Amino acid sequence: MVVLLLYVDDIILTGDSEACVQSVISQLTTEFDMKDLGILHYFLGLQIDYHSSGLFVHQSKYVHDLLQRSNMLECKPCLTPCHPNQKLLTHGSPSYSDPTHYRSIVGALQYLTFTRPDIAYSVNQVCQFMHSPLDSHYVAVKRILRYLRGTIGWGIFFQPGSLCLRAYTDADWAGDPNDRRSTTEAEYRAMATTTAEVVWLQQLLKDLHLDISSPPSLHCDNVSAMALATNPVLHSKAKHIEVDCHFVRERVQQGVISLQFVASQAQFADIFTKGLCSPLFTTHCSNLMLGLPKT
Repeated sequence: MVVLLLYVDDIILTGDSEACVQSVISQLTTEFDMKDLGILHYFLGLQIDYHSSGLFVHQSKYVHDLLQRSNMLECKPCLTPCHPNQKLLTHGSPSYSDPTHYRSIVGALQYLTFTRPDIAYSVNQVCQFMHSPLDSHYVAVKRILRYLRGTIGWGIFFQPGSLCLRAYTDADWAGDPNDRRSTTEAEYRAMATTTAEVVWLQQLLKDLHLDISSPPSLHCDNVSAMALATNPVLHSKAKHIEVDCHFVRERVQQGVISLQFVASQAQFADIFTKGLCSPLFTTHCSNLMLGLPKT
């Protein structure tokens, strides 16, 4: 089996037979003007390093260039990308003097979240003010850059292991201080979205001829959302999310996915929904296999 990943004019090839991979390369080069760059080390800004125990995927050069462009290469590092429970406001600070610069830096940070999910929440926060940034918003951007300065070499370390899918779902309930919008069903909607992602991953693995020995587990720290997913009686108050209810409940009944309660302290998804104190933030970074390469 040979797998080909194509993005515009960049290609990655892999397979379970070196001879087959080379055969595909030969056939492609006879049809197209192509160059074989050998073993994969760099792809769309992502760097791949090979170690005896696994693959290390990072964007260290991208981070370095971003810090240099932002004049933050010599800044003082900080331990987390945002303050604990940070909430940015639409008022209370003067407008930032260079909105174009703000949008450029924040846009670059968005691309970095591919290998740095630890900054995803903080970047999402500053992204919400692209149209009219304030000085306080740029201070938040600078904190993200200071955090990156101290973790410039970080990335995700992939290691061989048992093929077992575990998903964690969480939502920030009524956490927007700018309008206090009701998000009562946010936990359940997050569960439905996560279930859809897990189903997609199952199909992808099936296409790659990889079998999962047991149903994926979906971890949630909201008892009410779990009850809604397993209770066959659809409560009248939940009819406006009936599609989500049926989608998750049917997957649970079919054994496609299993629900498991997880205590809030062990909720890995917290790093994506709120600002955390340094010890807990560091723990969740480790849970995400984030850090420096392992020897």
